[in-house]
Amino acid sequence: MTTSGSIILNKLQISQKIRRIAYQIYETNSSEKEVILAGIVGNGYIFAEKLVEVLQEISPLKVTICKVNIDKKHPLKPVSTSLDVTDYKNKSLILVDDVLSSGTTLIYGIKHFLDVPLKRFKTAVLVNRNHKKYPVKADFKGISLSTSIKEHIQVEFSTKETEAVAYLV
Repeated sequence: MTTSGSIILNKLQISQKIRRIAYQIYETNSSEKEVILAGIVGNGYIFAEKLVEVLQEISPLKVTICKVNIDKKHPLKPVSTSLDVTDYKNKSLILVDDVLSSGTTLIYGIKHFLDVPLKRFKTAVLVNRNHKKYPVKADFKGISLSTSIKEHIQVEFSTKETEAVAYLV
């Protein structure tokens, strides 16, 4: 781990949040045969992978993971996904990111999926910062924090499955 700051979630707490969110996703989609987890490239995708692991352990759902490529510094650039549109059309989809701060990344991710008819569309984040610039919310969240505008949340997922931490810097 490279960042220093106040730890807001340690590896055990992150693991517990992932498990709880996975159960919420399963409960919401218990009548579905398949659910798509669309992870925003970077930590959002890693978070989605961890959710997939737990969902496969706790539910009979077919879980398909999709990588969502968004240029976070230039969100107006076209968004692309690792799945073809026909792979998630008329299915339940959850857009996943690690931190919901201003909402810019999630809103542009949502915009991409609005062009496709979906059965159900939800969002999941590990940390919700409550500093939204756009009217977007997290349907599934690990923790909500009211931070100052100058503070930042950084989530680090190690390559080791057991190591993860979220910092307030």
